[in-house]
Amino acid sequence: MAPPEAPVDKTGNAPPAVSLCVQTLRKRAGFLALNRARRQGAATMLVQGRDRGDGDPMVRVGFTCSKKLGNAVARNRAKRRLRAVARELLPTHARAGWDYALIGRPGATAERPFDALRRDFLFALSKLHGEP
Repeated sequence: MAPPEAPVDKTGNAPPAVSLCVQTLRKRAGFLALNRARRQGAATMLVQGRDRGDGDPMVRVGFTCSKKLGNAVARNRAKRRLRAVARELLPTHARAGWDYALIGRPGATAERPFDALRRDFLFALSKLHGEP
């Protein structure tokens, strides 16, 4: 039996034909490798990205917020927003075999409107990938 066709979202757009599988970075070694990689700043976050070059099409993403953002409640709120943006946009805009790290910025990640967060993430991704 074939799976049912994916539903159309509220904006009337059909989902992408192909999406990537996204996995969360949890090991320190992955973050250290990303620290030596390309980085692109935006108003609400810093995005680091690198092509692993290992032939695995899996996309991996990590999230971090320093204590400069505030107490644990503020850091967790910022990370939740970063995870939501990544969950929404990475399957369609990430490149296969890449690792990404999203780093929250003090006074911006938790306070800015979500659509601005989305735009900043797309801007940073396009600059990381070398697109105009």
